[in-house]
Amino acid sequence: MTHAFKFLAAAALVLSASSAMAKPETYVIDGSHTYPRFSYSHLGFSTQLSRFSNTTGKVVFDQAAKRGEVDIVIDMKSVDTGFEKFDEHLRSADFFETAKFPEATFKSTKVTFAGDKPFKVEGNLTIKGITKPVTLTVTSFQAMPHPMLKKDAIGANAHTVIKRSDFGAGMYAPHVSDDVRIDIAIEAVKE
Repeated sequence: MTHAFKFLAAAALVLSASSAMAKPETYVIDGSHTYPRFSYSHLGFSTQLSRFSNTTGKVVFDQAAKRGEVDIVIDMKSVDTGFEKFDEHLRSADFFETAKFPEATFKSTKVTFAGDKPFKVEGNLTIKGITKPVTLTVTSFQAMPHPMLKKDAIGANAHTVIKRSDFGAGMYAPHVSDDVRIDIAIEAVKE
């Protein structure tokens, strides 16, 4: 066996051992600390802030390999503007049509890292059965043992802007802004 062949064999062994150590971990969304919020200009008078109260899903995270996957399900019936009559209107066919489309989903297609933390998450957002690509910008990220649960956990804040008319919810645009900013605070605990 030549020295070059031995070196290549040893290098292959090291690479396969290090990739085996880079193991993806699955984290389950903590619904009590995960809230998608949306904001928009209301007739130019103010920026309205609302949220969805029920979110589920999973995040797969591999910090060593700098890889991740995000799969989120938002219960659209849980919309909360702070005004029940308006919540009912948002659930109607004029906007979210929750009787027919009770859930919105986000499934990542690519996670880009800066150092050992994700900073962009590209994926497909589906609202009212309409799927469009979006990119979430991650503004904070933390991976560490949860001090109370004594399990590994991750958390992040991210945002994007969509056009609600792209998802069949454009009533009153442009007087009520077609651009909607979506912010999500997310926490997830290792399975």
